[in-house]
Amino acid sequence: MDNPAPTRRHTNGIAVVGVVALVVAMSAAMAAAMRGQQGRSRSADDAVTDNAVSVAGTPAAVVARGAALYAAHCASCHGANLEGQPDWKRPLPDGSLPAPPHDVSGHTWHHGDGELLRIIAKGGTIYMPESKMPGYERVLSDDDMRAVLTFIKSSWGPEQLDWQAQVTAGEVGPQAAP
Repeated sequence: MDNPAPTRRHTNGIAVVGVVALVVAMSAAMAAAMRGQQGRSRSADDAVTDNAVSVAGTPAAVVARGAALYAAHCASCHGANLEGQPDWKRPLPDGSLPAPPHDVSGHTWHHGDGELLRIIAKGGTIYMPESKMPGYERVLSDDDMRAVLTFIKSSWGPEQLDWQAQVTAGEVGPQAAP
């Protein structure tokens, strides 16, 4: 027996099922995004300056790109898990310091985004003359450097993010721009 041609009612039913599936998928995505924001006491000042690198609401693809760039350019010194080098506070014989951690155990979150982006771009010598950290302004784009910083910040807790956002909001002058 031949299959009858789809009726208008049948076609409408398929369209309704498709729309319902789309609405359910969008609702699930929105709920997941909102769950990711719970527990964060982020203020409206998070993006006060053009240099502010926001973590909340950042697409996962940006954090993943930052993670890949960090692995390629930073992890060999700062550690695959942002842990830094051992005894990072103790000077080496040449006067330089081992690479510091970028997780909450370090001091990266004590600096504003502008200053951190300048260090990434120009190298550690702008902060400490004995630093061995090279500058990446000829290697990474501004967006790449922001992605790396976003990845680093994604490892911090709400307290570190809030503190660092306040420092970033207070940046003025040449340190506010890479």
